[in-house]
Parts: sequence; structure tokens; C-alpha cells
Amino acid sequence: MSSIEVLAEPAKGGAVPVVDADAAIPGLVWAFRLHSDGRAEPLPINVPIEFSHDGRLWLHFNLTDARARSWLAATDIPSLARELLLSKDNYQQLHTTDHCVYGVFSDLVRDIDAATEETGFLRFAMTERLLISGRHQALCAVDATRRVLEGGHRVETVAALLEKIVDEVADTMDRMADKLGTEIDDIEERILAGEARSEMRGALGRSRRTCVRLHRQLAGLRVLFHRLEQKNTDDLNPALRLQAGRLAQRLDGLDHDIVELRERSRLLEEELRFKMEEESNRHLHALSVVTTLLLPPTLITGIFGMNTKGLPLTDVETGFLWAAALMIGASGLAYLMMRRLGIVR
Repeated sequence: MSSIEVLAEPAKGGAVPVVDADAAIPGLVWAFRLHSDGRAEPLPINVPIEFSHDGRLWLHFNLTDARARSWLAATDIPSLARELLLSKDNYQQLHTTDHCVYGVFSDLVRDIDAATEETGFLRFAMTERLLISGRHQALCAVDATRRVLEGGHRVETVAALLEKIVDEVADTMDRMADKLGTEIDDIEERILAGEARSEMRGALGRSRRTCVRLHRQLAGLRVLFHRLEQKNTDDLNPALRLQAGRLAQRLDGLDHDIVELRERSRLLEEELRFKMEEESNRHLHALSVVTTLLLPPTLITGIFGMNTKGLPLTDVETGFLWAAALMIGASGLAYLMMRRLGIVR
């Protein structure tokens, strides 16, 4: 689910928080100052940050920290943006005012060393000179953006920084899609080689479930940028205008790839199920043949096992051999009948 809205509010310019300038900002995960040449300078989070500096700021918060939420509640940004930062909305949305862009984007939750399949949400509010973002769980895209900024990547505006975060969301999902594609290719090779195992079907089911989750996440995100592209944003501050068309186009292509992987996994899962059913039918057929071959000897054994007088071969020295030959002959006759009927080949 996603939503987008264009509102009009009084100008906020480069809105800065109304807080104690002599105290460190609580709940900060990291902070960057963006200089006029696009260079990003990491800032220490345990000392006060100067808001009157000419550069632009990116402040990223841990929203599970009650002190951070209290600090954000006092920031001088549009009230709707502030409420969204502090809300628990779990759907993607994007809103604009004349001097502020704010919303919620979904992202993959980051484990210690890799992305997981769990979905988290990044909340943000962006003015001309300030980007405030926050999350409840560690996320992949913002962490990747932090690393590329520390590596020397330059961003000219706060809007370009937000675009970079969206690009990193797409990159994370692209890497996940590549991993899924490799796993599906491997399973397809094994199926074509005649292998059919239950764990392969389970792996395909997990891949398909991951594709569904990624598609749901991408579909909501690309709808936001398609709607933003169609909206009239002439009143929006030029420094806040996002390249919605470019972002939407990239997300469309990635979503198309994810949908293709989902369909491939579904088709392979069906093919694997048919192969497993064929193998099961072959086993049942073999069991039926063996059972049919054993029925005549079982009948003969049952007859000779009756405790009655007048049973044949009871007084013959070679009676057992005759009974055994009779059982073998009966099985042979049953086999010939099944061959004639085409049951066995």
C-alpha cells in the first residue's frame, strides 16, 4: 500500500530544530554535513552539532530511543512531517509541501553482515538544508548510503541524498534478485538432469515467497514515484525536487525482473511436483506388480495350509517340490498375463 499527497504550507526554508544547541543530539545513529562541493563530512554524534553552518545536514535516528523521539517532537518542521516521523505507519507513502518532502519507504532489514528478507521502514522528513531520517531496525539502504558517503561519494543537494538512498534500496533488492536467480538456475539444472527431491521443492517455495515480498515492496515504492512524476510540483522548492521519472523507471525494470523470477520459480515448482508424482506413480506401479506376482503363490500357500483331510500331495515324498513348482508356475503365468495386457514391459 502506498500514498502520495501534495499540500501547501507556509515556507519553512531550511528549517532547523528548536533545541539546546549546547547539548549532543540524543538517539543519533550517525550524522553528515554536506558541503557546497558535494563532499560529505561525517560528524561525531556525542558532541553538539552546529545548525547555523552553511552546509546541509543528514541526521539519522534510532526511533526506538525515547530521547530521540522527544527531540524530534521539538523540531521546527511541518507538523504533519513530524507526526509521520513519530508514527508507526507500516505502509509506504510520500507527501510534499512547498518546502518539505516527507514520507515512509520500505527497505530490507540488515543483519550483522547481510540483508535479510524481513521488511523494515525508513521514515524521513526533508527540507532544503536538512534530511532527518529514522528507523526502528537496522536497514540496508541507509547503511549502504552511509558507507558510500564515507567512501567519498558526493551529493549536491539533500534531494540528491534521498535519491541515493532510494538507489541503494534498489541496489539491495537487485543483489537479492541476483542471488535468487542463481539459486533458481541451479535448481533448474538439477531438474533438467532428472533430479527430483523434496528439499528442492522447499527451496523453490522459499524463493517464490521472497519474490512475492520484494514485488510487494517494489510495487508500492514505484507507484509513489509514478504519482509524484504526474503531480504538478511547480510550487515545490527546486532544491527538493526529486528525479521521480528516473527512479520510477529503474524500479519498474527491477520489479519486472522480480516478477519474472517469481514466475520461473512457480513453473519450476509445478514441473518438480509433476516429476515427483511420476516417480511416486512408478513406485506404486512396481509395488502393484510385485503384489500381483505374489498373489497366486499366496493363494496356493493358503490352500495347502488348510487343516483338512484330502489335501493333495500330503503323502508324496516330493510334495514340497511340487507345491513350490506350482507356486513358481502360477507367478510365471501371472507375469505373462501382465505382459500380454501391457502392465509390465
